[in-house]
Amino acid sequence: MMMSDIYMIFIGLLILIIGILIGVAFLTLLERKVLGYIQIRKGPNKLGISGILQPFSDAIKLFTKEQILPINSNYLIYYFSPVLSFILSLLVWMVIPYYFNMISFNLGILFILCCLSLGVYTVMIAGWSSNSNYSLLGGLRAVAQTISYEVSLAMILLSSIIMIMDYNLISFSLYQNLIWFMVIMFPLSLCWMSSMLAETNRTPFDFAEGESELVSGFNVEYSSGGFALIFLAEYSSILFMSLFFVLVYMGGFILSIFFYLKLTFISFLFIWVRGTLPRYRYDKLMYLAWKSYLPISLNFLLFFLGLKIFLI
Repeated sequence: MMMSDIYMIFIGLLILIIGILIGVAFLTLLERKVLGYIQIRKGPNKLGISGILQPFSDAIKLFTKEQILPINSNYLIYYFSPVLSFILSLLVWMVIPYYFNMISFNLGILFILCCLSLGVYTVMIAGWSSNSNYSLLGGLRAVAQTISYEVSLAMILLSSIIMIMDYNLISFSLYQNLIWFMVIMFPLSLCWMSSMLAETNRTPFDFAEGESELVSGFNVEYSSGGFALIFLAEYSSILFMSLFFVLVYMGGFILSIFFYLKLTFISFLFIWVRGTLPRYRYDKLMYLAWKSYLPISLNFLLFFLGLKIFLI
């Protein structure tokens, strides 16, 4: 590989990261607007044309505020866990299957699962290092929830992998030219959708942030820049999960405008669910993961394995 190729890949990745950050900014605006209309109010509408500059105003406000450090916190770990969380959430995006000038990664899905698993540690460390009971409890609940749903996510994904026999994300687009996997695996795609909500700590599964008892969960002691980085990491993972859903179940093909419309629709579903559903009960959340999704995904896995052997 020529040095110029490596430079081009780095420039491409840099542009991708800037695009993600702008996408996250406008996802927050979309969320506030949609939630506003769901609750019969306007949402942000002062800055710019109908509030279009609101995300940038929020970012400037958060990053220029004073960083408050709890006196008993474990300083270095407390300071760097949001940074690590943000880096991990951006790192996952590197496996997106562009057809030129990017990394084509043959083990892309394994890399995604590894990065998602590492994200759990940042939540746990952020909760523990704040040295607050509330943040520790919120962190523990978030970790238990995320680990439970990672198992079901991996199992659900295995059915799709067995159908295409490849870990490269480009293969998903190639195999869905005639029919989407969402049609073939409809119940599984719905299980994946709700597991995505649990994995990203979103309503109705936002137990890390049970306002009535845990204030704001594991990030309760964070303010200004630290909070902004945790916030960016969460919304970046929401966007990535939406993109991953579209790639795996809704045909993919990253060069068409239709792909981005599908991605926006799935991101909108996250917000719609938040505005509509109440919080689930914690024991029911665990019951759902281990007693419902795990048996369903294992049964479908055996079914698609048999189907693949029969077709070969």
